[in-house]
Amino acid sequence: MASTYPFELDRPEDYALWRERKLGEYPARLEDLIVEIRDPRRLTAVEAEALQARCRRANMAIYASPSGDDPDKEIPRLLGAQLGLMRLDHNLGADEDAITSLTVRSDVLRQDYIPYSNRPLAWHTDGYYNTPDRWIYGTLLHCVRPAAAGGENHLLDHEIAYLLLRDRNPEFVRALMHPQAMTIPANRVDGQVSRPERSGPVFSVHPAGHLHMRYTDRTRSIQWRDDPLTTEAVSCLKGILHGRTARHFSVGLEAGWGLVNNNTLHTRTGFEDGERPRLLYRARYYDRISDT
Repeated sequence: MASTYPFELDRPEDYALWRERKLGEYPARLEDLIVEIRDPRRLTAVEAEALQARCRRANMAIYASPSGDDPDKEIPRLLGAQLGLMRLDHNLGADEDAITSLTVRSDVLRQDYIPYSNRPLAWHTDGYYNTPDRWIYGTLLHCVRPAAAGGENHLLDHEIAYLLLRDRNPEFVRALMHPQAMTIPANRVDGQVSRPERSGPVFSVHPAGHLHMRYTDRTRSIQWRDDPLTTEAVSCLKGILHGRTARHFSVGLEAGWGLVNNNTLHTRTGFEDGERPRLLYRARYYDRISDT
């Protein structure tokens, strides 16, 4: 059995065992990630285990429920709690209950932020600008109403991104584990600093042994560590993300469907609203999905 710490660069044998198992068990199709559930508020033991099993293999699972366009925010909150997702992140732009309503908004607070527009979102993990004590380990996205056209999510397990990068050059991983690898400049609203500058690694290993990733594909308002190896590593990682391998997935969530994951890499395509605007609920957690 492989060690629980295969992500350390000084453990090549553990990594080789983990890599073989990861690729051998990885889902071949998007359909392999989907679990049909009867009531997201009350998962059966079989349904919960099915979701967790997919997250153990790919750090993500998609649920398909008959809740349709029911706007009750207890649906994602209760579903998350049943999977061990309890500690919500009260991030800027979230609703008072810390669950964010993702829909096109024109209010002063949100109008300048892409998640609240119909524009495409580049590759990223959630909360990459948070401090280490508030890093996001789990997220949940619940669809109330899909867009009339577009709005699909492209998905890539961050462990697969790590694997492909390490296969190219282990030193790329070392560069992106540097504590100053990626810096997000301070955020200012009306001349006031709402979030100070934040630096940190792209890849890090949690004390419990799992891999964490903080990343954004944005080209503005980001600073990469100024050294040749980091520049090469970032270029390689971008190539992997945009390369569309067989392990990339794309999904258009339907009403009543959702995505639960251990903060994997994802995007969103641009979209067009119909008579009723697109609405998804997003919950970010300081917890990882239990038993994964």
